[in-house]
Amino acid sequence: MTTTPVRQEYEVQLQPLLSVPVERQLPLAQRLWQQGWLRKAVILLVIALLWEAVARYQGNDLLLPSFLQTAAALWDGLISGELPAKVGVSLVILLKGYVLGIVLAFGLTSLAVSTQLGRDLLGTLTSMFNPLPAIALLPLALLWFGLGDNSLIFVLVHSVLWALALNTYAGFLGVSETLRMAGRNYGLKGLRLVLHILVPAALPSILSGLKIGWAFAWRTLIAAELVFGASSGKGGLGWYIFQNRNELYTDKVFAGLAVVILIGLLVEGLVFNTLERLTVRRWGMQR
Repeated sequence: MTTTPVRQEYEVQLQPLLSVPVERQLPLAQRLWQQGWLRKAVILLVIALLWEAVARYQGNDLLLPSFLQTAAALWDGLISGELPAKVGVSLVILLKGYVLGIVLAFGLTSLAVSTQLGRDLLGTLTSMFNPLPAIALLPLALLWFGLGDNSLIFVLVHSVLWALALNTYAGFLGVSETLRMAGRNYGLKGLRLVLHILVPAALPSILSGLKIGWAFAWRTLIAAELVFGASSGKGGLGWYIFQNRNELYTDKVFAGLAVVILIGLLVEGLVFNTLERLTVRRWGMQR
């Protein structure tokens, strides 16, 4: 019987590669272009320049005011305090409807992951009401709740509830069975299992639902104020746009639309991006 000779181990010393120059730092222009805020600022600047060029070529301020005219109208509205007051009215109503929609969505989803009846209830209600535009419920809301904030809050809850419930439930279904079993081994069940296991694991889907619900609620509120008008003697941002359209102040109409867009950008950049950075990105659950 022959034995295979054992090959001796050896180690190769690698010499440093000095013939290829190593770039220690990227050029300044490339480092600046890697900043997301700068790229978005460049996009906004290009849009503003195109807007100004098209408005000057078109030459009719009533149909399309220039970017500079709109900026001047926006500045005047901010200095006079009219626009901040309108924005404040809209945001207060929006937060009420948004928070109430979140509470109802999490309650309905928690029931759906706990019982078969809850799953049937969630599936049936979302199939019925999710395709229904929230603004279509405004006439009924006016009939049921009268002229006031409650009518707007009702349509806002509808716009938030179903999108958030569907995304949250989809996130809960995606939680691995291993995590569920680990929670049960620690004695977690019902609401405690949802809060301690399902919610952290499904957080990317929940944040996605929150962003979608926010976008639905914000545009529903502006549309409702355009139709609904002033609430309790106070008009919001949508009413500001509607009034100036009737009075043919097109530059103020565009200023109001610009505020709608700016608020959307600020909420997306400051609120939701910060939440993602502090949670799912920090935990390695999302790139």
